[in-house]
Amino acid sequence: MEHVIIGNGPAGVVAAEALRAADPASRIMLIGDEPHPPYSRMALPYLMMGRIDEPGTYLRKTPGHFDRLRIELQADRVEQVDPRAGRLRLRQAGPMAYDRLLIATGSRPVTPPILGVDLPGVHSCWTMEDARKIMERATKGSRVLQIGAGFIGCIILEALAARGVHLTVVEMGDRMVPRMMTPVAGDMIRMWCEAKKVRVHVASRVVAIRSAKGKSGPLLATLDSKDEIRADLVIVAAGVRPNTEFLDGSGIACDAGILVDETMQTSVPGVYAAGDVSQAPDLSTGTKTVNAIQPNAVEQGRIAALNMAGKPARSHGGLALNVLDTLGLISSSFGKWWGEPGGDSVELVDAEHFKYLSLQFQEDRLIGATSIGLTEDVGVLRGLIDGRVRLGPWKAHLLRDPIRIKEAYLARAQAAA
Repeated sequence: MEHVIIGNGPAGVVAAEALRAADPASRIMLIGDEPHPPYSRMALPYLMMGRIDEPGTYLRKTPGHFDRLRIELQADRVEQVDPRAGRLRLRQAGPMAYDRLLIATGSRPVTPPILGVDLPGVHSCWTMEDARKIMERATKGSRVLQIGAGFIGCIILEALAARGVHLTVVEMGDRMVPRMMTPVAGDMIRMWCEAKKVRVHVASRVVAIRSAKGKSGPLLATLDSKDEIRADLVIVAAGVRPNTEFLDGSGIACDAGILVDETMQTSVPGVYAAGDVSQAPDLSTGTKTVNAIQPNAVEQGRIAALNMAGKPARSHGGLALNVLDTLGLISSSFGKWWGEPGGDSVELVDAEHFKYLSLQFQEDRLIGATSIGLTEDVGVLRGLIDGRVRLGPWKAHLLRDPIRIKEAYLARAQAAA
């Protein structure tokens, strides 16, 4: 049996390892399109902070790990997939046959339509090469403009601040982390960043970037307000998009990502997808959603691998789960953090101490939550939502005093024992 995995990020690596454990005899090929050992993109900010070196970003740090498991690593780019023939085409190596295929190609940064976004000194922060270029320019005292303050943007922001730069952030949404945080929570994160000497513009767009003094000089960014920001480096963190273009004409159904069922199988038998590229059933909504978080990617990779090896496994649905450290302020959101029409909700705000909690209910179940500065409750919130726990009379207690969430969790756990 020839197993081929396209994409050597967390989903692909875990899938390859799970495949080897479930299928000791078959050939496993793991394809990545960068000239590095498999590494974690989420570790790149720690590289930029100086907390780790490049080998510290590697997903598996033991020398010879993949050789011992007889997992073949191939550095190449897949340009076409033909499921009818059971073949794919690599840019350098040409045609390759497979019996079972897993697509774990992840995402790529979105490039916004900004005049001058292709100038030298304007970078995304997505690959190892991006991180190297950023570290060259993001030196202590340099001026850095970051476009985007979403989840990924706030992780990059942390790394840039640690390098001692003068940082300005421009976010087109009306608050920071708009796809993860309620309006009150997003504003609280903005105020925290501003207290840490980061300049933040929300509800603003960069419309043009130009060189102020030739190719080697500083950059000048113009906002839609006509204000101008001078920078030595511009980082674009305006979101990501699943890598699916190479599947055009393959017959594999795609929407926002590759559509998969509970087994991670696509519309084509024998072809699976996992991680940021997959659009899979969501636990909270029941609809198929691209849920681009690493724990979700790893679990999907494992489930896909078991099914590829002929060992039935199903996902009970991904859970939207985000935990973010922004300059020392821990925030999180889970499930339907935005709530449900007709559902009940409660909000606790302590702006002075940067603490916040929002709970969203449907009937007597907690279906979504947002928190800031309450790290001890993260596991409790996830457990109640993921477990679809019926709170019974505790719902009324929480609507009056949401900080009692841990008491509610323990009480319901004891009642179920």
